[in-house]
Amino acid sequence: MFQDVEKILFDEAVLAKRIGELGEEISKDFANEEVMLVGILKGASVFMSDLIRKISIPAYIDYMVVSSYGNSAETSGVVRIIKDLEDNIEGKNIIIVEDIIDTGLTLAYLKKNLLNRNPKSLKICTLLDKPSRRQKEIAIDYKGFEVPDEFIIGYGIDYAEKYRNLPFVGVLKREVYEK
Repeated sequence: MFQDVEKILFDEAVLAKRIGELGEEISKDFANEEVMLVGILKGASVFMSDLIRKISIPAYIDYMVVSSYGNSAETSGVVRIIKDLEDNIEGKNIIIVEDIIDTGLTLAYLKKNLLNRNPKSLKICTLLDKPSRRQKEIAIDYKGFEVPDEFIIGYGIDYAEKYRNLPFVGVLKREVYEK
């Protein structure tokens, strides 16, 4: 698995430091309130697990599964909700937690869908932002890192369901996904 990694962008220590800062920021912004983190599975699971432990205010979680990639390296542009929220979000402070924002197509769809459910507020938190690929403009409220236009893996982020368990964020070798 490690042999498929071209380079490491962010190691465990760098990730932990930035996630701690994001948790502090969210706690400060929502002081004396509650937040519901909506993790977008499967990619955001590792990030969200670490993030929620750095938030010092009451925080609840729910998950959604959405798909626009399947097992491809390129988005299909068609977003499907495979698993919806279990909880009603009306009147609640919602933070969508993403692993990476790439084209913005999935998140734009998701944001519109969730806003139609009348939350008190809706914010976006992403570990990684790849603005060079953006097709839909997205306002990101909490951002971990900006990444180059390379195929990112690790720390929950996959290629064809592999590499999620890498403890760092890295770049996948081109020959792996161009087979």
